[in-house]
Amino acid sequence: MSFCFDGYRRVPPFISSRSGFYNLFASMAGAFICFATLSAPISGRYLIIDSPNKLFIMKILILCTGNSCRSQMAHGFLKSFDKNLEVESAGTEASGQLNPKAVQAMKEAGIDISHHTSDPVDKYLDDEWDYVITVCGGANENCPAFAGKVKYRLHMGFDDPSQATGTEEFIWSEFIRVRDEIKKAFYRFYKERVEKVRR
Repeated sequence: MSFCFDGYRRVPPFISSRSGFYNLFASMAGAFICFATLSAPISGRYLIIDSPNKLFIMKILILCTGNSCRSQMAHGFLKSFDKNLEVESAGTEASGQLNPKAVQAMKEAGIDISHHTSDPVDKYLDDEWDYVITVCGGANENCPAFAGKVKYRLHMGFDDPSQATGTEEFIWSEFIRVRDEIKKAFYRFYKERVEKVRR
């Protein structure tokens, strides 16, 4: 019989030169740590164990200007990759509503974001984040700055399809193009920055 940590492997229950009470206590302590380790979720909102007493949950905030389109799509994709991830999105000038074309484009990809809300970044300033990711695009667009506590800041730039002009067919094709670019970029982020931590 052995437990998860080396310190307990040499203390199987009731087999030691020490008292039976000591053995019982050590065995129960080892079993508890083992259970807590093995029962921790292995996807998304997982527990990272640097030491037996240090646990935290991965938290990701996605920022854009209006929080109606790109950040909402990125939010939806990350949650689709792993439903247990703690993901939020926000905008420095939140529009208060989602872009209908963004909702439709995500629906065609099999993801429902119609229940999302368009929130101001101030809502999340008091929280601590593992990643804050900005998704603003070209030089004519000001990327939002996050003044809260964050471990890692990343930028992934995407064109704003809501600014596309032309025929309805062209505008719709821009939403699809940007949606697919967001999916590809955030899937790479998920594989390299989220899953990699579990190994």
